[in-house]
Amino acid sequence: MGRILSIDYGIKRVGLAVTDPLKMIASPLETIESNTASNYIKAYCQREDVERIIIGMPKDLQNKDTHSTDAVRKFIIKLQKELDSIPITEVDERFTSKMAFQTMIDGGLKKKDRKNKGTIDKVSATIILQSYLDSNPTI
Repeated sequence: MGRILSIDYGIKRVGLAVTDPLKMIASPLETIESNTASNYIKAYCQREDVERIIIGMPKDLQNKDTHSTDAVRKFIIKLQKELDSIPITEVDERFTSKMAFQTMIDGGLKKKDRKNKGTIDKVSATIILQSYLDSNPTI
């Protein structure tokens, strides 16, 4: 059984999360620099059985593109060329950073640790993935 990999793509950093082999639970994986993301993801997919990639698509409250949307689309095109056998699904990522921050507060993470943007990115990727799992229970 393959895993699902989730990506919260940002101009500077990329948060990653992954499911367990049964695709029931999303867990944070890593935060990496954007310029190394493609190589990292490609290597991860060669090492692990990844059957789908979920990527957060940034939109504003009116469902219009944000300043990051174009960069995410370009990254998707690059991944599709490099990993053509793995389907990529776009997921609405509105509010995930705020939800990630609140999740860290609720989880008792210290204020110093909550300021680490890398932590927010991988928790955001986890929230994106868990919401995808919750909305697709027959995966």
